[in-house]
Amino acid sequence: MIGRRTQTPPAWVLAWASCVVAASASSCAMRLKDVPPPVAMPEAFSPSGTEAVPEKWWTVLGDPQLDALVEEALAGNLGLRGTWDRLDQAAAIARRAGADLYPAVTGTARASRTRTATAGEPAVYQNLFSLGLATSYEVDLWGRVRSTANAAELEARATREDLAAAAISLAAQVAGTWYRIADLRGQMALIDQQIRTNAEYQELATLRFRLGKVSAVDVLQQRQLLEATRAERVQAESALKVLEHQLAVLLGRPPQHRVAEAATLPALPLLPQTSLPSALVQKRPDTCGAYLRLQEADQQVAAAVADRFPRISLSAEAETSALEARNLFDNWLAGLAANLAAPLLDGGRRQAEVDRTRALASQRLHEYGQTVLDALREVEDALVQEAQQGQYVDSLDQQLDLSAKALVQTRQQYVNGTLDYLRVLAALQSHQGLQRRHLQAARERIQFRIDLYRALGGGWAPDRPAPGLAGARENGAAR
Repeated sequence: MIGRRTQTPPAWVLAWASCVVAASASSCAMRLKDVPPPVAMPEAFSPSGTEAVPEKWWTVLGDPQLDALVEEALAGNLGLRGTWDRLDQAAAIARRAGADLYPAVTGTARASRTRTATAGEPAVYQNLFSLGLATSYEVDLWGRVRSTANAAELEARATREDLAAAAISLAAQVAGTWYRIADLRGQMALIDQQIRTNAEYQELATLRFRLGKVSAVDVLQQRQLLEATRAERVQAESALKVLEHQLAVLLGRPPQHRVAEAATLPALPLLPQTSLPSALVQKRPDTCGAYLRLQEADQQVAAAVADRFPRISLSAEAETSALEARNLFDNWLAGLAANLAAPLLDGGRRQAEVDRTRALASQRLHEYGQTVLDALREVEDALVQEAQQGQYVDSLDQQLDLSAKALVQTRQQYVNGTLDYLRVLAALQSHQGLQRRHLQAARERIQFRIDLYRALGGGWAPDRPAPGLAGARENGAAR
């Protein structure tokens, strides 16, 4: 420690701190290694369309109600709001870690008053005022501080990618639930129509029984089919209520909230362009997040290795004191110190940390490769499923046309007495089952397209919702 008295404030201390700050700011640019995915990348996906996918992919379905629901979910879903909070935490941690790149400056101020009393003498009072300034800085020779700050920044960036992935998944959940609701409401309308049809067939069987042309078995079988159809409507209504509860919670509302009536299932637009697998990996938020966490692990390795080397720290202090406040800045005591600390024996702790971070980097590399494979599989699965589902729907169209014709023929032959009712019952059950499967298959085809849009999603980040929007919305609704 070197000290001296001076009549002016120690400007050299502040100048030294400014130089350290400038040096830190100029050397904090992050340099990352380019790490390719540890998997063999295909040249292209199987089939591919020509339509570009917008960032807000759900808008291509042409459903204004769905657009409004997704926007409401992005603003009100509590799970997504929690992801925003995790992003704020990660950003704060990154700022805290980055603060170690700059000097720490501490200011002190003190005032005291003492009283000295001697027997037979009047009491003596004395004041003392002092001001001080201290700064410290670790010279980051080996990059330990910088690597630690870079790792925290990369974690914050990866958390932002997690947010984008959560928003895309939330939009897909809302869209899928919305069209499942539309499917079930369509199923209920279809079941109501089938109940009326089955009631007509029961009247026909009852009439022929009264005329003595058929046995009571025909009436009982048709009555059983009618009751089974009514039971299916009860089940469909129960499933519809559950889906409405799920959609309300996705929107950040209580399950009792009533959503708007679902529109009919939309016609699918043209197949979207899938681009190249390599471009998809660079675009999807989950693969980007896995890549950033791989880079974060690499920075942790660098920090652990640097922690094994000596540390050099600088510190500077300046203090002034006086008995009267007006003389406070007349005399200064200033000092500058440099410290060197080197690890000698630590029981292998630092080497163990190096080994741990290297194993973590290897783990992150494999997780990155698995995330890439999962992304490629999701796109391929959605493409294959939609293509096969389209063929399945076309087959159901033909089956429906044939079953409708067969039902007309069997009914006519039954009325003419040339066919027993068992054939009529089988034809009726087959036709009604095909009607329900056709509606469900059309909805599943839309779901496969939603899966494809979600798998291709990326390059988009949601807007931060207004603070307290969910609570204020509910309070306003309560009023």
